[in-house]
Amino acid sequence: MITAVHTLVYSDDAPATRAFFRDVLQLPFVEDENSPPGWLIFGTGPSEMGVHPTSGEHEGHSFEAPRHHEISFVCDDIEATRAELAERGATFTGPTQDHGYGLVAMLEVPGADPIQLYEPRHSTAFAL
Repeated sequence: MITAVHTLVYSDDAPATRAFFRDVLQLPFVEDENSPPGWLIFGTGPSEMGVHPTSGEHEGHSFEAPRHHEISFVCDDIEATRAELAERGATFTGPTQDHGYGLVAMLEVPGADPIQLYEPRHSTAFAL
């Protein structure tokens, strides 16, 4: 039986990425005792997984995307969350945008690619 989803972030500067998740995002963590010091594994709270098509049509527009995986941080109030994270040193690639499925901002992650922060407008499954 599957008991959780484990996500991975590959980073050019893993210590900086881990420090950002620990200090700025304030994610709870454990330090793996069988790994080098500072190897943190973060709790990410409730989770859900969606499956999107790589091509199709939506609202009269065709779309295509390559096969890939994404990580998103979900919040209840994106502007309040942005402000709180900015106070702790977080930066974003631009303003919040309405993507239809929710309000989205891309969170800069030191040593890694940006991660989507979003306030969903769809039904969620993470409380199941």
